[in-house]
Amino acid sequence: MSASTAAVSPPETPDLEKSSAEERVRWAADTFGERLVLTTSFGIQSAVMLHLVTRIVPDIPVIFIDTGYLFPETYRFAAELTEKLKLNLKTYAPAMTAAQMEALHGKLWESEAKSASLEKYKRITKREPMNRAVRELHAAAWLSGTRRDQSSTREAKPVVERQNKITKIYPILDWNSRRIHRYLTEHGLPYHPLFEQGYVTVGDTHSTKKLEPGMTEEDARGGADKRECGLHETGGAGDFEI
Repeated sequence: MSASTAAVSPPETPDLEKSSAEERVRWAADTFGERLVLTTSFGIQSAVMLHLVTRIVPDIPVIFIDTGYLFPETYRFAAELTEKLKLNLKTYAPAMTAAQMEALHGKLWESEAKSASLEKYKRITKREPMNRAVRELHAAAWLSGTRRDQSSTREAKPVVERQNKITKIYPILDWNSRRIHRYLTEHGLPYHPLFEQGYVTVGDTHSTKKLEPGMTEEDARGGADKRECGLHETGGAGDFEI
């Protein structure tokens, strides 16, 4: 077989476990193109992923799930970063309002961990809106700011994993709080406003607490059994892509 007709081997997939965060994002962009999305909660350290990713993929769709139970500071932080970083923001809210859900089902978030009622809360406020976003944006892959040191449920996560129909990539999975702080400082980026008030994690108002002596970050979000919002748990059922 002549050199001109020889088969060309496809490029090897890099060892993403050893790659930098930027290399992981570039790999995802090269691999999935326009079917790649980024999610954000506009949480304590969200500026890192938003800045890091949009420097490489400026117009990437940024999905923001608005549960209806977020802090006022979160909405203001979202507006600030959207303007500062020129985000292509796609906000998705539950199909029913918070008032409707409470009238029909009560305060589901008060249910026991792993109970059917708590799963219903996750499904209504987070999984269904994210599923809708995946469908409408024709997403095949999802960049997330999940980190191994955030909770015991994430310690063994790989940089890339398949969750139902979605490939998930975690560019800063192996970063710690010191690395996060350094990145924010180097690029002149802010923490969430509630960071200065003692919050190390920010989610829904009813499930987020200030970090007190003796508490872990898991405790600040309801404990290990309740911390996962439902968007990063495998084994989803029914028609949910995520």
